[in-house]
Amino acid sequence: MARHNELDLAPIGNGRTAALIDTKGRIVWWCFPRFDSDPVFCRLLAGDEEKGFCEIVLHGGVRAKTTYVRNTAIIETILEDDAGNALRITDFAPRFMRFERVFHPAQIYRRIEPISGLPRITVKVRPTFNYGMPCTGKAVGSNHIRYTGGIDTLRLTTDAPLSYVASETAFALTQPITLILGVDEPFESAIDTMSREFLERTRDYWNNWVRVLGIRLDWQSDLMRAAVTLKLCNFDETGAIIAAHTTSIPEAPGSSRNWDYRFCWLRDAYFVIKALNRLGATQTMESYINYITSIAIDAERPLRPVYGIVHDQPLDERLAPDLAGFRGMGPVRVGNQAADQLQHDAYGSIILGAAQMFIDERLPRMGDEGLFRRLEPLGHHAARFVKEPDAGLWEYRGRQRVHTHSATMCWAACDRLWRIAALLGLEDRKAYWFGQASKLRKLILERSWSEKHQVIVGAFDHDDLDASVLLLAELGLIAANDPRFIKTVNVIGKELNRGGYIMRYTASDDFGEPETAFLVCQFWYIDALTMIGRRDEARELFNHLLAQRNSFGILSEDIAPATGEIWGNLPQTYSMAGIINTGMNLSRRWDEAWASD
Repeated sequence: MARHNELDLAPIGNGRTAALIDTKGRIVWWCFPRFDSDPVFCRLLAGDEEKGFCEIVLHGGVRAKTTYVRNTAIIETILEDDAGNALRITDFAPRFMRFERVFHPAQIYRRIEPISGLPRITVKVRPTFNYGMPCTGKAVGSNHIRYTGGIDTLRLTTDAPLSYVASETAFALTQPITLILGVDEPFESAIDTMSREFLERTRDYWNNWVRVLGIRLDWQSDLMRAAVTLKLCNFDETGAIIAAHTTSIPEAPGSSRNWDYRFCWLRDAYFVIKALNRLGATQTMESYINYITSIAIDAERPLRPVYGIVHDQPLDERLAPDLAGFRGMGPVRVGNQAADQLQHDAYGSIILGAAQMFIDERLPRMGDEGLFRRLEPLGHHAARFVKEPDAGLWEYRGRQRVHTHSATMCWAACDRLWRIAALLGLEDRKAYWFGQASKLRKLILERSWSEKHQVIVGAFDHDDLDASVLLLAELGLIAANDPRFIKTVNVIGKELNRGGYIMRYTASDDFGEPETAFLVCQFWYIDALTMIGRRDEARELFNHLLAQRNSFGILSEDIAPATGEIWGNLPQTYSMAGIINTGMNLSRRWDEAWASD
């Protein structure tokens, strides 16, 4: 497991809001009321300051054990002291069907129950507002405390003694209590009864959601945990899929590679949809297709690589000076400058995502000629931009090149369009897009191949290696048994390997030489090994990679090869989707369960 206690965190959520729980049962990160909002619990990025958290302190406590309730997004924490006193904290965000629709309020529930002896506890609720600034008002009501200081008012409703909670006074836990954190609305039902009902119905929701996943034989619990985690990154209202729930956890210590990932990158989301679709979780795919369709219909504007969970919101990047950063390693960034970059792979990401609508008959509404006509302008942009420099999928801030991956995704846009046209019987459009795709394929394979180094390089007319070319066979640009691809896999496996992990690149960028490995590149390498027939080696590497997750089965973005510490924002959807896609590639089928060796 990962050797990085500060990132030993578990997400809970419900498709509208999400929080991170640490191994002591503290809520250390919660953006309220939605994924991209102000973090009212920001302890994760507060440095040495004791602010922005919710904690249940067991006096004299010596042991804590925090785990997921199996196959759910519910967390249980057991706190014990040396005198035999113990309590259970159950954390969840309600999600279930109610009045024939999904009920998922911007709320977090904390049920605290004595399980032995007479625990003595203190409840600490210390929200911040405006990215780390103090709460400016605290009003105590009949059964609630209202915290103010930002755009949204945070309300704590509870059946615990309010005076004890407000003053952080210790008291004996003689019966279960509940803390409900969320919007400033009163409750009409008894808190204990409602929290027990909501917990039971939320547990049933997740059990039923997991039950219908099309998991294969091997790594079942690992793939199910990854699937639930990805579901927590889907913003139900619009269908957007965020890259991670956090901002500004550094890619490497002290590197200033601190980015806000609480937005929807088109390329990341495509990998998530691919993963969930392989498991049969089609509703997430449907809602995401609705999201990207809203983007695609505005064909007059160039595509951005990243959008907000409401797609037309501005993502201007700024600093949050009142937060010291993860382990004091600022800056903390809000928004992301990448939204202003040219990244031409976005056209392929949109069309690859939408293409599923034309072939998946499980969907209640399939793609038709009308949608195809909406996608064609994106294909025209892709064909035009294929030879134009861009920032690439690694989002270089100080240079532009004609990146092989970007060009390949432009080809993929044209390739899928001719295939869609063929399905629809549009022979003239099929011929047109087939011609475009054929020309682009020839161009890319010629311009990206280095005869000198016998490898496919990361950008036209440059010799730098780039792990993203490992995707070319999967995307269909080149056959997996093509000697050029096999040579490329072998060279990358040797030259980009650092301590057993594949770097995305090793050349210096805007911030110097990369220090940590981007975890999704390891998944891409394993998938490439599988495609070229080195399956046993791939399985060994996959098992090793799973062992690097934190104690909750979660991966972030990066790993330090020398120490095994995970770094970067989490849960990283790229990485979690990699667990599913690679696991499904390598797993045995169910009918092989009892096969003899």
